[in-house]
Amino acid sequence: MRTYEIAALVVATVLFLDALLHVYWMTGRTWPAHDVSTLSQGLLNADVPFTPRVLAPLVLALSGAGATVLAQADVILAGLPGWLPLAGTLAVAAGAGVRALAGVAWAFGIGAERDSAFYRLNLVLYTPLCLLLVAATALVAAH
Repeated sequence: MRTYEIAALVVATVLFLDALLHVYWMTGRTWPAHDVSTLSQGLLNADVPFTPRVLAPLVLALSGAGATVLAQADVILAGLPGWLPLAGTLAVAAGAGVRALAGVAWAFGIGAERDSAFYRLNLVLYTPLCLLLVAATALVAAH
């Protein structure tokens, strides 16, 4: 397996797992938090409803993004016009890049309380994961 294919599989796995978590939250469950407010604050540093109306578009976007990156690596959907998976992969890289930059700002305490769960999760999980996604999607896009 080529490096760009492995990178595409890593990106798609992260995005598909994230989509599955959003499907799970659409059922009304709030793991790993105790309630919706705690979940929303830990994930987003804001109070956002975790309703199907909010989550379903995210599930579709995350799933489509994962499929697009796999298509760019020629893992699935062979025969698409070459610009389409490339544009989608670049959009995934840009989105992860914007989130990573925001994560760096939050790491410096801009807009995030240093004693919050969000701050800690941002430092150890969200921002590093976004940086990984940026690097991996760049590798796939360069294919």
